[in-house]
Amino acid sequence: MNNDPRYPIGKYQPQPFSQQQKEKWLADIRFLPEELERATLNLDEAQLNTPYREGGWMLKQVVHHVADSHMNAFVRFRLGLTEDNPTIKPYDESAWAKLADIDTVPINVSLTLLHALHNRWYQTIAGLDDAAWERTVVHPEHGRTMSLWFLLGMYAWHGRHHTAHITSLRESRGW
Repeated sequence: MNNDPRYPIGKYQPQPFSQQQKEKWLADIRFLPEELERATLNLDEAQLNTPYREGGWMLKQVVHHVADSHMNAFVRFRLGLTEDNPTIKPYDESAWAKLADIDTVPINVSLTLLHALHNRWYQTIAGLDDAAWERTVVHPEHGRTMSLWFLLGMYAWHGRHHTAHITSLRESRGW
């Protein structure tokens, strides 16, 4: 664990391609919905409205954010697999976290969405040959080209990162 509540598992560290790393990251994608669901199990409304850190998002915003982010990730992977170096669409995640549905839709809707989404996503990428991981997308906001391998690692980290926001708060509060 990391002492910085913004990065409880540390910042994303890209890794060179290996079969072992690929299997680990694919498992992270495959099992994130269960991990996130387990992390939020039995939290009440007051707990879900608690920020994971001073100035941070409420836990319910974190859950909905993961669904929003991973919907975008799924589309980015599909674009990267079917087009040559496509430019992907960035979005304002902070603005999305303030939209009305965040307060009105229970987190189980986003958890259900993540179960279905990650099933599709995992089935799409689990059997890719090694060359497919070298396919790229352009992220205009970051001004760089990113390989699907880089994105796999980033989104595997992203799910674990936000799950750790929730579990770290639970541990610190004795929930």
